[in-house]
Amino acid sequence: MSGLDAILSDPAYHDYLAILKGARNGLVYGVKVRFPHALIMAILFGRGDWSTRLRTIYRATKQHALNLAQFVSLYKTLLLAQKRINGGKERRFDTFIAGLIGGYVVFGERNAVNEQIVLYVCSRVVASFLARAKTSYSNAPPAAGRPLPPDSKQFTIFAALCWGAVMWLFNERGETIQPGMFNSMTYLYRDSDHWSSLKTLLWHNK
Repeated sequence: MSGLDAILSDPAYHDYLAILKGARNGLVYGVKVRFPHALIMAILFGRGDWSTRLRTIYRATKQHALNLAQFVSLYKTLLLAQKRINGGKERRFDTFIAGLIGGYVVFGERNAVNEQIVLYVCSRVVASFLARAKTSYSNAPPAAGRPLPPDSKQFTIFAALCWGAVMWLFNERGETIQPGMFNSMTYLYRDSDHWSSLKTLLWHNK
């Protein structure tokens, strides 16, 4: 084990082992994020018997986990390659180039899981253009490099515009909304317009 420990602690192998651990963390995180989401969606909106729903949960969880593992490992590999090409120096846009290529290769295929992931990332990118508050989320003095919440006034306007836009789209251009969100909005805003008894008013949706 001493030989293995020497390799694990050797700086010469650090960048390569970081790719391996990145793939591991992507796999684990993908399972943690997707499995509970897929389970809840199967309970609320799933079709077919439970064997069919369980297969759907497994496929979605597997795809999410493998895609994250592939993206992290490819991203880190591309960063390392660019660093080697540039004489061991990291350039400002290396992260963008690696993310661009990784996003195209791993998440470029249009499917339900990739749509959800890309839309999640897109929302964070758009929200990043809001001005930041001067204090952290816990109201403690901000630490260097740690996320700061958006400015409260700008966030209020941003929230109002987002909700106004999505409700208009749902009503007027529902075909443009991501399916998972469309199902959720249908459950909340359209299914609540219909009932046939006290049971379907308060206990069961339909």
